[in-house]
Amino acid sequence: MKIIKSASLDTIDAISIDVESTFTKGLPTFTIVGMISTSISESKERVKSALLINGFKFPPLKIIVNLSPSEISKKGTHFDLAIALQIAFYDNKKINFDDFFFFGELALDGNIKDTTLIFPMVLSLVKKGEIKKVVVCEESAKKLVNIPNLQIYKVKELNEAIEFIKSEKKEDFLYEKKEIKHKILEINSEKYFYETNYPEDFSDVIGQDMAKYAAMICAAGNHNLIMEGSPGCGKSMISKRVQYIMPPMSLEEILEKAKLQALDFKEVDFSPIRAFRSPHHSATKSSIFGGGCNSQ
Repeated sequence: MKIIKSASLDTIDAISIDVESTFTKGLPTFTIVGMISTSISESKERVKSALLINGFKFPPLKIIVNLSPSEISKKGTHFDLAIALQIAFYDNKKINFDDFFFFGELALDGNIKDTTLIFPMVLSLVKKGEIKKVVVCEESAKKLVNIPNLQIYKVKELNEAIEFIKSEKKEDFLYEKKEIKHKILEINSEKYFYETNYPEDFSDVIGQDMAKYAAMICAAGNHNLIMEGSPGCGKSMISKRVQYIMPPMSLEEILEKAKLQALDFKEVDFSPIRAFRSPHHSATKSSIFGGGCNSQ
C-alpha cells in the first residue's frame, strides 16, 4: 500500500497525515474515511472531474481512501492533490512518493490551487522538523519561499504533478528560494528586518510629550503601556504609531505573524511591522479574550 504525506491542523499547529488507499473488487464506489469534514468529502467530485478531464480512467473498483491517524478530526481542501495521485498511480507498484508532502486544492479541470491553511501547516511542520520537501502550486510556493530549511517543488496542474513523480530529475521543478526584501540589521550573527516607510508617524501627534516619551520607553523595552484620558486627547493616535517604533523583527517573528494572519483568514503579510489590533472602546473583556477564565 502506497502512502502519500499531507497534513491537517490541530488547533494552531499541524500534524502529519498519511493518505492511504485500497482498490478492491466489488461494486464501483469511492469513499473517503478518517473523521473527515464536508470539505474533504466533497473532494471526491473534484478528484473525479480532474482525473477524467485529463485523460485518466477512473478505476471501476471499490476505492477506499483513509486519512490516518483516523482519531483526529480533519478539514480543508488541500488533500485533493494527494487523493488524486493515489488514484492516478493505483496500478503502478514501482512509484515511490518518498518523503515529499503534497498540498493543493484541485479545480475541476485539474489546475492546482492554494488554500489558506497550507502556509500555517507547512510552517508548523518545519518547526517540528517533520518536513523538508513540499509539492505545491506556484501561489503557495510564493508564501512558503520565506520558510528556511525547506525545499519547495512547484507544479501547476495535476498532469504536471504526475510528471513530477515520474521524473528522475526532480530538481527541474525546484522553486527558487528568495530572501525577504527588507532592510537588515545584523546582531550577534542573527538577522533582524525593519521597514523605513511608515504610514503613521509620531510627528503627526501635537503635544502629549509625556505620553510619546512613555510610548518610546515601552517600545524599546517591550513593556506594557496603559493610557487614560478623555476622548480625543490622542490615546488611539499614539497607540497606532507604537508598532512602527518597536524593535526590528527576526525572520521567525515575521513568519509567526504571517501564520496567525493566515489562520485568521487574512492576507498573509511578510512585512517586518508588528501586528496591531484596535478593538472598539465599548468591547467587553469577554469579547476581547473570547470568554472563559481569561475574561475574569
